[in-house]
Order: sequence, then structure tokens, then C-alpha cells
Amino acid sequence: MGLGYQFANPILRPVLFIYQLMQWLLDKILSPRPPSSCTQARRPKIAIIGAGITGVSSAAHCIGHGFDVVVFEAGDKDSLGGIWSKVNDTSSLQIHSLMYRFHPSVKWNHGYPERQEILSQVRQLWERYGLDTRTKFNTRIDKIYKDDSGRWVLDDPSNGVFEGVVAAVGTCGEPKMPNMSGIDKFQGAIYHSSQLTGTAAKDKTMLIIGGGASAVEALEFAAKQGCAKTYILARSDKWIIPRNFLVDVLFALNVLGQETLFSWIPEALLRRFFYRDLADLAPCDKGIFTDTPMVNSDVMDKLRSGKAEWVRCDIEDFTGAGIVINKRERGTPSGGHGERRVVEGDMIVMATGYERPKLNFLPDDCFSEPYHPPNWYLQTFPPTHPSISAINCTYLSAIGTVGNWHIGIYTRILLMFLVDPMTRPRPFWMKRWIDMTRVLKVFAPTDALDFFTYLELVWWFTFCVTINPFRWKWALFVFFGLSVALPRKGPGMQDVRKGRDVGKTF
Repeated sequence: MGLGYQFANPILRPVLFIYQLMQWLLDKILSPRPPSSCTQARRPKIAIIGAGITGVSSAAHCIGHGFDVVVFEAGDKDSLGGIWSKVNDTSSLQIHSLMYRFHPSVKWNHGYPERQEILSQVRQLWERYGLDTRTKFNTRIDKIYKDDSGRWVLDDPSNGVFEGVVAAVGTCGEPKMPNMSGIDKFQGAIYHSSQLTGTAAKDKTMLIIGGGASAVEALEFAAKQGCAKTYILARSDKWIIPRNFLVDVLFALNVLGQETLFSWIPEALLRRFFYRDLADLAPCDKGIFTDTPMVNSDVMDKLRSGKAEWVRCDIEDFTGAGIVINKRERGTPSGGHGERRVVEGDMIVMATGYERPKLNFLPDDCFSEPYHPPNWYLQTFPPTHPSISAINCTYLSAIGTVGNWHIGIYTRILLMFLVDPMTRPRPFWMKRWIDMTRVLKVFAPTDALDFFTYLELVWWFTFCVTINPFRWKWALFVFFGLSVALPRKGPGMQDVRKGRDVGKTF
């Protein structure tokens, strides 16, 4: 079909046709109108830090609703798209693309698009909303502070002054390459899991160190390149769930966002019907609602075919032709008793993830104990600064989506706070929301805001709007982005610059 969007044949592919028709309708109904060349923004100006999926989508929402933006990106133009600009060409979505519609105008050609189609959608969105003229590449932001009028300055006034800030630096920065003792003994090639494109791997044995999403990325590459054998050497167990839209949605519908008395039911069903003969790989020391699961059915198929082997182990040493491991049985903790074994291979892939980008460019008072990320209002707003939203870069683990719905809502909540002082919460009440969430999740195996599900996110948003009567008139705008629902000026909505970062109400 190519990267250009076109409808599938409704007779030959009816499901895909319905999916594409739905996307077309969502675009027509929910996409804010791109600005014309002569359009002048009349509302507050927003700084977007980061030109990944979240940054581009958030900027498009702002522009579409009449707010001016400048996007600051530390990398060059090739960095557009964030983490997807860095991964292998064989990488693809692990969740159904319906759960990855980061803007209502995005139109996928099929359920599980690969890297190039994802980057193409990001670039089209970036150009459609005129962000190509509003993006400053090779501009790393080290500090933001207020000027005398209470507006935000990013490093230097020459970059402009802003009423609001969206931090969209994500959770994945530079590839993490740990310095493992003895690795210099290995005579073969060593790569990071994101740097495999162009590597010759056919008929070779690949040794993957790590057992998370990066390991799955490397396994996909190994399969497409025709590796003779792939070993995944994982220190700890991680839940794997099917690459199935319905199953993924059901897991995301846990409104409590934590392990419950009934969590054993979906976990038992996974072991019985998904893991089956590989149930030994399912974690026994943590529930599924404690950590971000991997979403991939192909892993199981590859393990059953014998092309890949998943080994629970500790890395002890290296040899010229392989890795010395301590293979452990299920339930044995890392460092516990196991079987010493040498796994030989032609190449080592470090599936060790990425360095987490720091938010230390934000004001110091954003990190006061115990209200530090992710323990912020709605997890993204520092209690001291309602004019700042750190979207998709504070969370640790989740079962959810990267949908337009939540990126758009976070962005529009920020816009509401900037425009209408009577909706803007005081620090006292922002902290009380955090405290309330801690009480509601007091029995969670993780800290309250360290893990959430998508339906829990819906509860957060709903509570945020309904608890304050001054926000009711904003509900349709916040939840659906309907421009016709954007309230006009009224009581409490004076066009003043000073004070947009000061909470006015509960």
C-alpha cells in the first residue's frame, strides 16, 4: 500500500476498510484546523521542549486552537520523531495502532505499522500544522526561569518568552551501554539493540543481554535477518501479553491501576492460554499490574520453533566466543544458586534500554520532597507551576496507550489553566490530589504514581474537570478538543500576561 493513505477494498478487506473509515471520521470531527499562512495566534504562547511524538502532537493541538508555539529540539532534523528516529528499520508497534493514534489526524495503513510509517506520520503532522517554521533544532534547553513579568524564559530571552511550557523529552534518551566486566574478552561484534540496521546477521548466533522491550526489538531484527539462533539472556522475568487489540484494551481497563484480589484471574488465564507450555517464563514474584508488560505474540512462536531461547540468568563473565552465565530456575532471585553455563555466539546485542532524559532544566522547586516526579498533579503538572506540563516523560510504568486522547487532554488542560485563572489550581490543592491518589493506592505494590492504567488515567481527567465548577464549561474542549467548545472570554478570563503561573482556585 505504501506510506500514502488510501482505503482498502471493502470487499476483500472489510475489517481494515472499517478501521480506515473510522480514522477518516475521527480526523474530520476531532482534528483542530491547521493554521493558514496569514493566521495570527491570539492566545498565550507555548514553548514545547522536544520534537518527538508527544512534542509534535502537543504543538499541533496548541496551534490548531489558536495558541502560538515554538518547538525546541536538542538534536538535528533527523531527530524528529524522538525515539522512533533512533531505532532499527525493522522495529514496529507492539500494540495495535488504534492505541497509538497520537493525533486525531493520524491515519495508519494497518494495525502494526513499522518505523518508517510512524516517522512519516510524525513528519506529515509536523508539516500540516506549520511546525516546520516553528521548530528550532540543535537547541538544547538547560534552564527555564521567569522574567519580571512572570513569563517563562528558556536559557536566554533571545529564544522568546512564553506563558506556558510543555516538557516532552520522553523517557528514552541516548542508548545505554553498561560497562560490563570482562566484555573486552569477546572477539565478536557488540551492538546496542537500537543500532542493528545494516548489520549482517544471517546464519549467525545472536546473544541478547536483557529481557525487556529492547530485547524484543533485537529479536525482531534477528528473525528478519535470518539468524540461525538467538539467545535472550534475561536477569529478571517480565510479563508478556498477546499482540491482540482486545486483550490489550481489557488489561488497560483496570480503573484501580494496581494489583487487586482478582488480578490472579487474568494472570492465570495468560499462563494457561498464552504461555501454555512456556508457563515457566511467567513471573512468579510480581503481578501484571506492577510493571509495563511486553506486548508481543511472536516471541512465543519463535521460542517454540527453537529459533530462539529465553534464558533466566546472571551474566558472570565473557569468553572469546561467548558469555558465561549462571542459569537460574523460576523463582530463584538474581544472584541465587544456578547452573554455570557458557553460551556461545557470533555477536552480542546489549538490550539495555536508554538513558532517561533529565528534567533538571525545570525550576528547582519542581522537585521538592515528597512532590517530585512522578508524584505531580495528574502526574505531569508540578504543584508549584500549573503553567508547566511534562507530558509522557514522568511516568515509570503503565498499561495504556500513546493515544491522541491523553496527549490532547493533557495539552488542553494546560491551555485551560493558561487562559482561565478560575480553573487554575492552587499548589495546596494540587498536592492534596497527589495525597488522595496515594491513599486510594495505599495497597499497591508500587508507589501510587509509579504505575497506572489507561482507565485510571480517564478517572484522573474526569475528576480534574468535575471537581471544579469553573471547569465545567471547558469539558467538551478538554475531553474532545472541539474548537467550537473553546470558551470565549468571560469573567475571570482577562487577557493578562502576569500571573498565568499562579493558582487561583481549588
